[in-house]
Amino acid sequence: MSSTTAGDLQSHGHEHHHHGEGDVNAPAWTDSKRYAWLLGLFIPASPFVAWGLYEATGAGIVWWLGPLLVFGVMPALDAIIGTDAENPPDRVLAWLEQDRYYRWCTYAYLPLQYGSLIMACWMWASGDLGLVANIGLAITIGCVSGIAINTAHELGHKRASMERWLSRVALAQTGYGHFFIEHNRGHHVRVATPDDPASSRLGESFWAFWPRTVRGSFTSAWHLERERFKRLGQSPWSLKNDVLNAWAMSLVLFGVLIAIFGIGIAPYLLIQAIFGFSLLEVVNYLEHYGLVRQKREDGRYERTRPEHSWNSNNVASNVFLYHLQRHSDHHAHPTRRYQALRHFEEAPQLPSGYATMIVLAVVPGIWRRTMDHRVLAHYGGDVTRANIHPRKRARIMKKYGPGTPAAAAGAAAYAAREAAEAAASPETAGVAR
Repeated sequence: MSSTTAGDLQSHGHEHHHHGEGDVNAPAWTDSKRYAWLLGLFIPASPFVAWGLYEATGAGIVWWLGPLLVFGVMPALDAIIGTDAENPPDRVLAWLEQDRYYRWCTYAYLPLQYGSLIMACWMWASGDLGLVANIGLAITIGCVSGIAINTAHELGHKRASMERWLSRVALAQTGYGHFFIEHNRGHHVRVATPDDPASSRLGESFWAFWPRTVRGSFTSAWHLERERFKRLGQSPWSLKNDVLNAWAMSLVLFGVLIAIFGIGIAPYLLIQAIFGFSLLEVVNYLEHYGLVRQKREDGRYERTRPEHSWNSNNVASNVFLYHLQRHSDHHAHPTRRYQALRHFEEAPQLPSGYATMIVLAVVPGIWRRTMDHRVLAHYGGDVTRANIHPRKRARIMKKYGPGTPAAAAGAAAYAAREAAEAAASPETAGVAR
């Protein structure tokens, strides 16, 4: 296991981009998860697996395989397999990022994604399935399209025009193409601030966050494109507008599918799209919950640092989600490819992987009992430093404010963590493992 300091991570993040795409000799190092990344293709393959099981058994319940995998099997694997905080050493990063094998692991998602969508449309149109089975298939396809947004997230940050185009293709199935604009040019600028619709607040339930982020992401994307066209002296009502051309891709896709398979598939297309982008938004909810960048004296927010994102090293969720859980390094280096993302020791850690945390997030009481005290401990018991939901501020201050038992417990947890870090050897204190 290798160790590097946070400063090394930042400085190397600048340095490694100068290697470009030139040949780099393969180092004497092996990625222990190299072939595990192929497991990320199991979710888009799951509708085909369900089809095979249905043909073999005739049981309609198998069409619910997608949510069973995402909300049952993946959390179980997180618990069984555990965590891995190993980072690739600095000397291999240039080689690791240019290895095209990792790119093809993400590219391969798209044909499976759209192949499963066409198969589902055929099954919906056939009339062979009952209502419950049809809805189960729609939710399974929604799991595929939701995780496809994560694939689009990985591709959309890259400089290659082909990968950015593939990102838009992946987003078309959910009608969420504006995510490409809002995430790159909005969220990455405003992350962990009250101004960001994709950063959840302490005391805010997922069900309160969902309408705020869905509406806010759309309006932010439109505003960003409108301002871009204003600077160009042009009207935003053009197919050159990336919001409009993204939605046009979705309209064409759905129009073609309905023309081929009939209007009867429309409700199921809508179900899978809503479920898919909701899966994205529940991940957004847990990534920055309660965390905030402080304002400097000049009124600007401090730069984004590792402590502004919740991280997890649970192997199963990381493999299925292309290291999305190493979110701090992603915000520090947005163009860095998933296989090269590193763990930061100073980043706050979730108690489990994203798959488990998604299940907790949809049950507000369990989520608050799991996460609120972690936010408080992260800020040394000072809840005023957190990103507090405005409508819950009075209640939050009464429960967690200065002088409360919760504040004292948070301060104690923070002090214990600081003492443990101080007791660590100089070689390991404050490092990203």
